[in-house]
Amino acid sequence: MKIISIHAHFDDFEFTASGLFELWRRKLPGALEAKVVVCTDGKAGHHFRTREEMGRLRLAEQQASARAGRYQFELLRLPNGLPPREACLQVTPDFLASLWKMVRDFEPDYLFCPPTPTDPLAGIHIDHVAVAEAVRRVAYMINVPHAFTPEYPADETRSTPKKTPVIVNVYDGYMFGANAYDLAIGVEPVFDTIRDTSWQHQSQIVEWLPWVGRHNMTPPKTVEEWGGLLRRRFELKNAELAINSAHPMEVFTITAWGAIPELAKLLGDFPGLDRAVSNLPALEARLKRWRGEV
Repeated sequence: MKIISIHAHFDDFEFTASGLFELWRRKLPGALEAKVVVCTDGKAGHHFRTREEMGRLRLAEQQASARAGRYQFELLRLPNGLPPREACLQVTPDFLASLWKMVRDFEPDYLFCPPTPTDPLAGIHIDHVAVAEAVRRVAYMINVPHAFTPEYPADETRSTPKKTPVIVNVYDGYMFGANAYDLAIGVEPVFDTIRDTSWQHQSQIVEWLPWVGRHNMTPPKTVEEWGGLLRRRFELKNAELAINSAHPMEVFTITAWGAIPELAKLLGDFPGLDRAVSNLPALEARLKRWRGEV
């Protein structure tokens, strides 16, 4: 099994899918390849550190998180070798090309990324929207071998088929008011992993998030304090999504951007699925409709 999570920023993964990835790692010991890809340079998200210092620090924090969470990490680089710039990410041919090559090289079974907003009243983050739209636009091209050969030259007379993954949307805290979900994953058994991997992002949790004021949080002084704040975040998310559970949940939505799975396959693959609060009948009907079975 290969799974990949593609995000705009250092620390996005830890707040959306790190619990699921840890559950999957425990379910398939030695038989899972998990990768996290960040699509910006991390230089904009701070208020007193310089851009260059910030980029180096956030990269180091993500590498520490990868060690704690035991997943592969890759900083996406454009064809010119540079990562895209944070806070102004755009869907350009170079960005599409770099995503195309990275996915083709890894060939995941499941690809996780942010959702695209559909409600004009919902909030957004420009980088999150760009990643979502880029993944959506490039999805069909994953098995089109000449799509980006100008950017990544290859022998155009010999092609190898590439797997198109099931593409799954994660929760997006910036899209408050417009989030939805199909699958709810109970992550209580791996809460400590979520806490410990996210705690690696000290520049954000201790410095930036309290300063920017969006989360109404006092800077935590210890990992235990951070664990309490993290639980509160999960409680607020459950309330937003009308999930009647006292336990932390990660939520996911199946798209038709890539391969269209059968419900039985999802139920067999996804660990920790809470059927009581997942929206399985609606998902099954949608999947059948997409496959032309209704």
